[in-house]
Amino acid sequence: MDPTLLKHARDAIGFMPDDEGLALHDAGVAAAEIGPLLEVGTYCGKSAVYLGAAARAGNTVLFTVDHHRGSEENQAGWEWHDESLVDPRTGRMDTLPFFRRTIEDAGLEDVVIAVVGTSTTVARHLATPLGLLFIDGGHAFDVALADYEAWSPLLAMGGSLVFHDVFEDPSDGGQAPFEVWKRAVSDGYEPVSTTGSLRVLRKG
Repeated sequence: MDPTLLKHARDAIGFMPDDEGLALHDAGVAAAEIGPLLEVGTYCGKSAVYLGAAARAGNTVLFTVDHHRGSEENQAGWEWHDESLVDPRTGRMDTLPFFRRTIEDAGLEDVVIAVVGTSTTVARHLATPLGLLFIDGGHAFDVALADYEAWSPLLAMGGSLVFHDVFEDPSDGGQAPFEVWKRAVSDGYEPVSTTGSLRVLRKG
């Protein structure tokens, strides 16, 4: 990965460790020859830098979908709440300005396309076959499953399906992404690699 972009990814607000981010980048580079990349769950743009770098290397684009109001676990009173991301005017989470700054500072505005809206609503109105689908939005089971069911039909044959925060042991983290990952495997997706909590599967 380009060292300058890697520094921007490391500096961005977010929760992805280096090894998982680099594995995500590599999956994006490999999938770019099949079609555009798409992630569900933008937050402040950390993973979008890893995938944006892959999109640029592969001469494609990254669509990143988020309503930018924070997932359940990002709200006040929850473990992953960050008060600095709250709009003082409304008292609501608003990560969009932070994402825009991240992508602008990284120089990736030409390849990273923000789609602001609810994931499942956006999915109903897009038809472009995807080379990679990265699911990292809300981590409640019904939300993660809805993202998988809404977007996976758009993944092209041979494309990569990637999940973040997949923990087999409940003591390590929530089980929803793991349960949806198991659903994908039962649907015929082939496991390709595991790096920390990041899991890559192939549609075929």
